[in-house]
Amino acid sequence: MNFKDNLLSTVSLVAVFILLASAAHSQSTRAKQFNTRRGNLAIKGYDPVSYFTQNKAVKGSSKITHTHQGITYRFSSAQNRNLFKQNPAKYEPVYGGWCAYAMGLKKPSKVDINPRTFKIINGKLYLFYNKLGTNTLKLWNKDESNLKGKADKNWKKFYN
Repeated sequence: MNFKDNLLSTVSLVAVFILLASAAHSQSTRAKQFNTRRGNLAIKGYDPVSYFTQNKAVKGSSKITHTHQGITYRFSSAQNRNLFKQNPAKYEPVYGGWCAYAMGLKKPSKVDINPRTFKIINGKLYLFYNKLGTNTLKLWNKDESNLKGKADKNWKKFYN
């Protein structure tokens, strides 16, 4: 093996290491920034696909799961799990599954959600806090375009 081959092998190994480290960092960042429970379980165990296919929140089964980039999702059927696997970006909730309304405030914060309080906007899943007489989906609906713009910008600050 000559110097050129050794150099090429070394560069290739370094590139693979960087890619693996980047993927691990990305998963670690997602796990820290997303609204998850033990085992990095998202949406409190609700099936992300059901919001789109049934227009309602449906509890997922602990026996039908899939982990995508460090975040675990439960599904109510194998069919829903397969749909998710084909296009996770379509079904994952925006803002890491945190309350969209709270993310859109002047002082944004990561506020927990009620998985049964949601809205599909332009093919994306938005989740909201709804507890103790405060339904943030109703507040969101009063100023959606303004709140959505702010929430999009604020989430980038949290996630990047």
